[in-house]
Amino acid sequence: MGAVGAPTAPAGAEVVRLTGIWKSFGATMVLRGIDLAVSRGEVLALCGPSGSGKSTLLKCINGLELVDRGEIVVGGHRKQFTRFGTLDPRIGMVFQSFNLFPHLDVLQNLVIGPRLVIDTPRKAAEERALAYLERVGIADKAHAYPETLSGGQQQRVAIARALCMEPEVMLFDEPTSALDPEMINEVLDVMTDLAGDGMTMIAVTHEMGFAREVADRIVFMDAGQIVESGPPEEFFQSPKEERTRQFIGKILRH
Repeated sequence: MGAVGAPTAPAGAEVVRLTGIWKSFGATMVLRGIDLAVSRGEVLALCGPSGSGKSTLLKCINGLELVDRGEIVVGGHRKQFTRFGTLDPRIGMVFQSFNLFPHLDVLQNLVIGPRLVIDTPRKAAEERALAYLERVGIADKAHAYPETLSGGQQQRVAIARALCMEPEVMLFDEPTSALDPEMINEVLDVMTDLAGDGMTMIAVTHEMGFAREVADRIVFMDAGQIVESGPPEEFFQSPKEERTRQFIGKILRH
């Protein structure tokens, strides 16, 4: 196994493309014609007010929500949206809540996906799982049960579980929002290390320090649309749009 998070294709090659993505829940339009491309090895931070469509966008990329219209291409393959919850091993996702199986120990939580979805032999799946647990700093918790772990440890297990599928892109949906303040950095440190290893990442986050220091690009969303996109320095120092300036003014006061 190569380095954790090592890209599987040349850096800079396009790995995710969204074209004309529309999504509604009943009469409520949540995404309005989203166009977005992410290059391999790029770290993209999705920011914006609550209800702007950020989490829904991630769920559409992963197939957890069906789009009304538009096209999503991951790793050169057009995603076929035929039913909810179709697991795509090319896409790893980490949620706000940890979603670990409480009746399985940590190692079993990590092994079950590769065994069932991509038919990885048990020994290989366990070796990979232990390597990723080592990578996120909790190898000693392999046989612990989720209820015995702190929130930060559980979220690191969730990250390791997603990595065990060896995805082409990792999606993070506010992964620190359910954590106590002292546990946030241990999760952000893992994400920062993954970014340094070349993992393609799309992260919905309110952690502006992480976005400023780690992201290659920040995408600001509001009312289901992309308002502005640019490198962190430009986003924070010289935003082009008035709505972006309003958002930055509010978050930097807190």
